Amino acid sequence: MEDNEKEIVSRNFIEQEIDKDLAEGVYDTVHTRFPPEPNGYLHIGHAKSILLNYGLAKKYQGKFNMRFDDTNPTKEKTEFVESIKEDIKWLGADWEDRLFFASDYFEQMYEAAVKLIKKGKAYVSDLSADEIREYRGTLTEPGKKDPYSERSIEENLELFEHMKNGAYKDGEKVLRARIDMTSPNINMRDPVIYRVAHMNHHNTGDTWCIYPMYDFAHPIEDAIEGITHSICTLEFEDHRPLYDWVVRELEYEKPPRQIEFAKLYLTNVVTGKRYIKKLVEDGIVDGWDDPRLVSIAALRRRGFTPESLQMFVELCGVSKSNSSVDYAMLEYCVREDLKLKKPRMMAVLDPIKLVIDNYPEGQVEMLEASNNMENPELGTHQVPFSGELYIEREDFMEEPPKKYFRLFPGNEVRLMHAYFVTCTGFEKDEKGNVTVVHCTYDPATKAGSGFSERKVKGTIHWVPVKEAVKAEVRLYENLVDEEKGVYNKEDGSLNLNPNSMTVLKECYLEPAVSGAEAYDSFQFVRNGFFCVDYKDSKPDALVFNRIVSLKSSFKLPK
Repeated sequence: MEDNEKEIVSRNFIEQEIDKDLAEGVYDTVHTRFPPEPNGYLHIGHAKSILLNYGLAKKYQGKFNMRFDDTNPTKEKTEFVESIKEDIKWLGADWEDRLFFASDYFEQMYEAAVKLIKKGKAYVSDLSADEIREYRGTLTEPGKKDPYSERSIEENLELFEHMKNGAYKDGEKVLRARIDMTSPNINMRDPVIYRVAHMNHHNTGDTWCIYPMYDFAHPIEDAIEGITHSICTLEFEDHRPLYDWVVRELEYEKPPRQIEFAKLYLTNVVTGKRYIKKLVEDGIVDGWDDPRLVSIAALRRRGFTPESLQMFVELCGVSKSNSSVDYAMLEYCVREDLKLKKPRMMAVLDPIKLVIDNYPEGQVEMLEASNNMENPELGTHQVPFSGELYIEREDFMEEPPKKYFRLFPGNEVRLMHAYFVTCTGFEKDEKGNVTVVHCTYDPATKAGSGFSERKVKGTIHWVPVKEAVKAEVRLYENLVDEEKGVYNKEDGSLNLNPNSMTVLKECYLEPAVSGAEAYDSFQFVRNGFFCVDYKDSKPDALVFNRIVSLKSSFKLPK
């Protein structure tokens, strides 16, 4: 009994509503859907909706549909259809054989509109869009009766057929639902349900010149497909009475039920399609999948995993209140997902040369390195070691501050997986930059040899000069200036961060990384998690995107 009570308490409000519907026999199964409009790329907020709808279907052993709400040909493209399908598959939501388009139902929607006309529940209006807006009234004033609302059923049927047959120009006539012009809910004040639009549709071509409005089409699509619970975001709450009106007036058996939840908002990110489109057109980002964006395609390209997004969505939870989530939480989730999965490789991003003067000339020995010290199951790999290495520039200082434990003249450190070395000197170029650090090594201190006569406080990583793999590495910061906020208050433009991407052209990685392919990811020791860029990387010229640094300011709430 106690376990059952705990289970009920732990369920979110949508699951509680579904449980109630099943218990009362309103539905005998659960059937959900994800219905994007193909007018852009999906972003992190859509991931929540996808995983929520798919997760509910899976939890209740029901069905999940994928449906494109393509009722507006002005902005929809096949490019967006394909990108959305790819994103949803990558997230792991399986629609099986249930891939649909709203445009598949245009004939049924037309027949539904005719049915409403015959019932006296819809009429053709000649008012312009501005006049309709004026007649609709305000939040404090009721609307005024449409002067064309008294047309007879026969006249409305004839006019609507003429609309369908292309007799009128765009905007010349619309079909409105007859509901209540005095309703306190503006959405119920005789909403437009069909408009004339002479445009080529990505799926139906030039077959139609009238198109249904979303608020009319969506409940019909749900009803035709047998959707039980139409899960949507909170801005559609005021539209629910219209949703219910449509399915009721069209007399569907077991009509679907709309339930709203709060959107997922991330702090200091750009999700607006209009803004992203401008960023792409202005060349500030290199496409909708630029790793600085939070489209699902961009997150995938940067190296985020489906599992990390699933964890993020679960941590965010499902609520009825809008709130914002710190981007650091998303970074926390990908760190948690990758830290035990990915091999740890040595990579030098800002190199200077380290020469071991007393190491036998020409000698190369293979040293064993753990792939992941926290996960021994990932095994080990071999790293070639010789007398010339690359180390990070920041791992040497000519005049170090206190508590600097890396290389400086006279100091001894451990080379990871290798030996103790002591700095004996250094070389500079004509500009005063250090180019080479000299040292000697102690052969008795080989890693794994059990040497314990003395301890050193510093350990640094390295890669062998001769066998190193050269690569380009891209380091990312937030695309917008976090201190100023996303949007400029004066003109609404974006406050862009000029340092959102740093490109390092001459980085050196240990040879075990050679052969890495698109989307392969690694932890580069001390530098973070990195992923092979699918777009710009080539087998002989690898490009890595930094997914996330190793350090985090985010702490999971207790």
